[in-house]
Amino acid sequence: MSKFVEKYFNFEEHNTNFKVETMAGITTFMTMSYIIFVNPQILSLAGMDFGAVMAATCISAAIGTFIMGVYAKYPFALAPGMGLNAFFTFYIVNGLGLSWQVALGAVFISGILFTILTITKIRTWIFDAIPNALKYGTAVGIGLFIAFIGLKSANVIIANDATLVGLGNILSPATFLALFGLFVTASLMARKVTGAILWGIILTALIGMGLGVSALPSGLIAMPPSLAPTFMQMDIMGALNIGLVNIILALFLVDLLDTLGTLGALSSQGGYLKDGKLPRSEKALMSDSIATAVGATLGTSTVTSYIESASGIGLGGKTGFVSVVVAALFLLSMFFHPFVAAIPGYATAPALIIVGALMISAIRKIDLEDITESVPAFITLITIPLTYSIATGLQLGFIFYPLIKIIAGRAKEVHPIVYLLAILFALKFVVLP
Repeated sequence: MSKFVEKYFNFEEHNTNFKVETMAGITTFMTMSYIIFVNPQILSLAGMDFGAVMAATCISAAIGTFIMGVYAKYPFALAPGMGLNAFFTFYIVNGLGLSWQVALGAVFISGILFTILTITKIRTWIFDAIPNALKYGTAVGIGLFIAFIGLKSANVIIANDATLVGLGNILSPATFLALFGLFVTASLMARKVTGAILWGIILTALIGMGLGVSALPSGLIAMPPSLAPTFMQMDIMGALNIGLVNIILALFLVDLLDTLGTLGALSSQGGYLKDGKLPRSEKALMSDSIATAVGATLGTSTVTSYIESASGIGLGGKTGFVSVVVAALFLLSMFFHPFVAAIPGYATAPALIIVGALMISAIRKIDLEDITESVPAFITLITIPLTYSIATGLQLGFIFYPLIKIIAGRAKEVHPIVYLLAILFALKFVVLP
């Protein structure tokens, strides 16, 4: 068996071995496994069953990552994306008042759209047309959005009639533990501890349980929870309503930006780029597309590539076998459902804040000296958290970008696709305010 694995993944050509690839897979899983705790908590706020979402999270991550490893042969792992799950819950469901079944339908349709555009190679073409200001502005905005949700979840930030938001009671047990967890997680990351976010969640939860702030789990190991409450529950016809076209488009654009940006960064780190391009890129993108459609079928928000894969690559992982190991560990983790279900919100809030902090690094890639680039980027990144909507921030950015370029006499710098999207989004605000 080991000989087959070594030959299939070309260990000799990549100057690696079974041990290195396995350890790289374990490392990648450790750094991204916080999604097993966080994703069900976020989607359960949309009314979805926690256990079913946890199972859907693990299975969709396993399927997407396995396809990436065996088909595309890259050490890139996939799972339901942070930011996209917040968009699903806080905007589509809680904001617009739509059912989570309709939201899953929108995710499924976006996955099919991803697949079609990947096959026709239009997906990469669209990505190239989007200006960097909006690409990186969206990344920063999503980071701020996720961090804001984490602070709100921990009650560090609360509603205030006079100022809209204010500081909560940081000495309340749950809020204090959340801040403690944030400190611990950041400290572990500063010390470059593998799986720092995961250990921060577990340590904070255990301390809270020990102090009686939250209840102890009913057990540690059990059979995986049933998928029945969410399996095949997506409402595709409901999502095809003309008023939801902008939602599907927003899901597509955000996942497009996230996936291609992540793949570009990981490919650069791993040394996979040939003349600036990623070999087998369409296979990598197809893995992401299929995983999104499968995830919606199982009952979770958009599945995408994870930048945390860099940890396994940094440890020496070079082939798709790394992804196979990650996929196996995601499936195994479902048997720890009782413990996962007992993890309280104050323990996962630090993970949201930390992930948000990591995402704002993209601001360094925005040309802040050019007002025609910096203002649209700022409009995008600031309105995403303040409107509680990734879609709204992205749409406003697309409208402002070409307008400012035109006024500056630089209309030719704007791709026709951006003009088209700006017109569509502007009409959306007029017709569907």
